[in-house]
Amino acid sequence: MNEQDLRIGEAGDVYVVTAVGRANFEYAVPIRELVNSNEGRRTIRVDLKECTAMDSTFMGVLSMGGLKAADNGSAFEIYNASEALKRCLADLGVDELFAFREGSPGTVTGSAGTPQSSDMLATAETVEEAHRKLVEADSANEPRFRAVIDLAAADVEKLKQKKDE
Repeated sequence: MNEQDLRIGEAGDVYVVTAVGRANFEYAVPIRELVNSNEGRRTIRVDLKECTAMDSTFMGVLSMGGLKAADNGSAFEIYNASEALKRCLADLGVDELFAFREGSPGTVTGSAGTPQSSDMLATAETVEEAHRKLVEADSANEPRFRAVIDLAAADVEKLKQKKDE
């Protein structure tokens, strides 16, 4: 991922996330951090106008944002998603978590921070949590992602042990 492939900025009281190209697990860590730090104070808008594809980790982090917004009364909106991207979310049963919009998500006036390259532990934790959220959002995803969740959880444990040594 190049820095310009994922941009996170501010437009008033809104965070605007722009994903370009194939949105994958590398894009997921900064979005997970934004979702977890938001605490429902601001709307998060994700612009997928230039996004060509999404992997399950990225869709899981979007689901994390949608679930959190539903819990705390904030908004998590997806802008300019192609029909193919909407179908990917619908196939996982998570499309109902989002308000889909067209047009401009807002003019970014400031940066909410440049995505940092994440360490292996943060990546493994994000992969595990994202897939757990896909299962939480739709239990039919459990058989599809059980192996991914188990492998990511094992990676998290190994990396934590290595870090503690």
